[in-house]
Amino acid sequence: MLENKKIVFIVNPISGVGKKDMLPEVVDKYINGETNEIEIILTEYAGHAFKIAKQKADEGVNIVVAVGGDGTVNEVARGLVESQTALGIIPCGSGNGLARHLMLPINMEGAMKIISEGVVHALDYGIINDHPFFCTCGMGFDAFISKKFADAGKRGPMTYIENVLIEGLKYKPETYSITLDGNETEPYDAFLVSVANASQYGNDAYIAPKASMSDGLLDVVIMEPFDIIDAPQVGLDLISKTLDKSSKIRSFKAKDIHITRSTPGVIHFDGDPIMEGTDLHVQLRSKGIRIIINEHADKSRRRPNVMQSAFSEFFNELITVRDDLTHPVSTMKSILKKV
Repeated sequence: MLENKKIVFIVNPISGVGKKDMLPEVVDKYINGETNEIEIILTEYAGHAFKIAKQKADEGVNIVVAVGGDGTVNEVARGLVESQTALGIIPCGSGNGLARHLMLPINMEGAMKIISEGVVHALDYGIINDHPFFCTCGMGFDAFISKKFADAGKRGPMTYIENVLIEGLKYKPETYSITLDGNETEPYDAFLVSVANASQYGNDAYIAPKASMSDGLLDVVIMEPFDIIDAPQVGLDLISKTLDKSSKIRSFKAKDIHITRSTPGVIHFDGDPIMEGTDLHVQLRSKGIRIIINEHADKSRRRPNVMQSAFSEFFNELITVRDDLTHPVSTMKSILKKV
């Protein structure tokens, strides 16, 4: 239990979907106000959470808790990197990507109980062109959708799904040149390129099922172009934690990634869209942020179960057979190479 700690709660009053007016009551229930110094601060504008968190870290506060959605968590975490101040998370957003990866309870009381236990681990984070991220960053379709989502004026998974369905069928892939830890790969025509520090975007959509925040590596996920027939399988793989087995995916691990694309455009970091140029530099910061974790989490839940794996393998085999029948000449050449 927490004793003799300075704890600050940074609350975004307008973010996400969770109710935050019960926060003082829940704080009183789980954290002893007589032996700990507690402060609750409401943010007033975009970027305010970062400024507060940075100031509190400089003052030596022990724990700063982000109360809000993924954007609030990113802002607070950015203010705490490379400091001794630990990040706590009370997820109140629509996606809750970092909280879900860390297997934190998606309710205020459960999350507060984890914070009251005060188990802190030093974990990795990433930087893309000077923008820190803690779950994922990316370019291509996921960044395009992040921009559409931000411009939609409303939140929730249905907005995301609507944009994916409407825009996905007309989105044009781009060409990317990628260098991983100094080793240049072949150019890729890709639907998206995602670099993951954690396993998911949020809403349990697993872009990098095997990503870890403690392995000292970033997972690079390249999704090749696919058609409307492939789309349901890609969606199934995202939610069943089997995307890494898809025939449309190329995966790598690296600490330092350079990406060059033909034209400037939108990228995202933890779902926040921003315009950037043609050259993108992504790098890992090992053990650079201290985070309160759930020591009771069952990490086996991050892996697909037997049924999910079986369905994924079955449908991916169907796609492979279909592609082989569509391209018999290239298939025969591939077979002859193996003989």
